Amino acid sequence: MSFLHASSTSTSSSASASSASGVSSASHPLAPYGWDEVWEAQFAPYAAQGLLPGRVVRVDRGQCDVLTADGVVRADTTYVTPHDPLRVICTGDWAAVDPVGDPQFVRAYLPRRTAFVRSTSSTRSEGQILAANVDHAIIAVSLAVELDLGRIERFLALAWESGAQPLVVLTKADLVPDATGLSYLVEDVETAAPGVQVLPVSSTTGDGIDVLTAVVSGGTSVLLGVSGAGKSTLANALLGEDVMDVQATREVDGKGRHTTTTRNLLALPGGGVLIDTPGLRGVGLWDAEAGVGQVFSEIEELAAQCRFHDCAHESEPGCAVLAALEEGSLSDRRLESYRKLLRENRRIVAKTDARLRAEMGREWRLKSAEGRANFNAKRGGSRRYP
Repeated sequence: MSFLHASSTSTSSSASASSASGVSSASHPLAPYGWDEVWEAQFAPYAAQGLLPGRVVRVDRGQCDVLTADGVVRADTTYVTPHDPLRVICTGDWAAVDPVGDPQFVRAYLPRRTAFVRSTSSTRSEGQILAANVDHAIIAVSLAVELDLGRIERFLALAWESGAQPLVVLTKADLVPDATGLSYLVEDVETAAPGVQVLPVSSTTGDGIDVLTAVVSGGTSVLLGVSGAGKSTLANALLGEDVMDVQATREVDGKGRHTTTTRNLLALPGGGVLIDTPGLRGVGLWDAEAGVGQVFSEIEELAAQCRFHDCAHESEPGCAVLAALEEGSLSDRRLESYRKLLRENRRIVAKTDARLRAEMGREWRLKSAEGRANFNAKRGGSRRYP
């Protein structure tokens, strides 16, 4: 399947020039890819310079494929390759392409509405942008293996932080033929994903695909998940043809090879745009405190009722979180996952925030002193923690 939607094929150079200078955004050849009046207004200064708008459909090795009104062009990204990895051009960006010269160059890209960012697995913990200008973040979770609710919560935190609306899709639902058993699995995920639609689907039987198609028909969706989650099969089901290669997963652990090796942007026949991503081995948080709070909204609401505004929810009197834990309305797993993601996020932020690093150091020293004092007290020592 071509990157180019049927409505945007075989347009002439004169058509692209006129579209860049003011043709209605609704009739613009790039409208199926998300071009609208707001993008058109933001692009106006670049249009005045003779640059053409286009959406980045793929990036690799200092170049990118950009879908313009004339079709897909290969463009150099030298002018938009800053030292900050979060500012490099990315699949989903709207680019300003210089049509003159060989090769053509991307001169700039428009400010992003949303951006899905994770931390890399490097020791420097740099941020990596996976997709830009996304409306829906589809988190694919395979029912062929045991559910990992903690991983789902991690994906959800990044999705909420990006500004996109998350959606959890439970793939391979045909492997759970018992309707009652499937409903329990959906309920488990819904508990870990408050405010998020959880949709079981089967690319084999077609169950749930029509609902998912309706959800993604408006706007841009990014497909996320680990290897073996069934993302490529799901993408093919949405596209209506076998565009993405599919590899079999191992029966032992349900894992698969990285079928998709780059991020690709594709137009869906029923409307909307899909960005397919490679399977993610690691899903590190990147300054996602607000996203974590959204995932654990019930804990955040409880925390607002604690006696002390700086309650750590560990042993403080009047802690509403611990009270909910004791009465059973909050699970140990859920609270521990919340604590874990908050700690991880603080460590990531502290690497670039000297003040937070110092604050965390003071907290660590204070807790160490308290631990030593308690130890000495148990042994009958004379030192006491103030």
